[in-house]
Amino acid sequence: MWLIRHGKTEGNKLARYIGTTDEPLCQEGTDFLKKMDYPELQDIYVSPLKRCVQTAEILFPGKPVHIIEELAECDFGEFENKNYKELDGNPNYQAWIDSGGTLPFPQGESRPCFLQRCSQGMYESVDRYRELFTGGVKIGCVVHGGTIMALLSTFYGGGYFDYQVKNGRGYCCMLSLQNGRIYFTELRKL
Repeated sequence: MWLIRHGKTEGNKLARYIGTTDEPLCQEGTDFLKKMDYPELQDIYVSPLKRCVQTAEILFPGKPVHIIEELAECDFGEFENKNYKELDGNPNYQAWIDSGGTLPFPQGESRPCFLQRCSQGMYESVDRYRELFTGGVKIGCVVHGGTIMALLSTFYGGGYFDYQVKNGRGYCCMLSLQNGRIYFTELRKL
């Protein structure tokens, strides 16, 4: 399985918290993706947000994609579409920073809810397309940085922030199903 973060957006360039904002790729992001060389994949799952769908279309032209709503980025609530400079002095933001990012986003999503939603999305993907998981099949998820961190910390282990990844990059791993549970093994950063 290939877990690929979407290409760069204007919000990413400005270090904004871009979760539910449905912005497209910027030109720099599109140009970077066109230089990438990912392998041919048999099946591709994507977040419903524009930046992920566009990334999948660039990296895997002509390949059908399966939209999985639960693989969307975290809802940053009050912090959405703002960066750390704009949030400087905001007591809610300072409390979130002081918590090490463990507090729920004010008017947004908590990390446990986000992890659960992303896990459900992965199980839905596996359940919908179980016939592909016969071994030797290459599949991909074009999603968000937060979604990748959620999936890897849940199914591979380690800390949530251990799996930060740049736009257009990601991880490759083996996905296995054992007794109805998903496991990621042989993790390799791209």
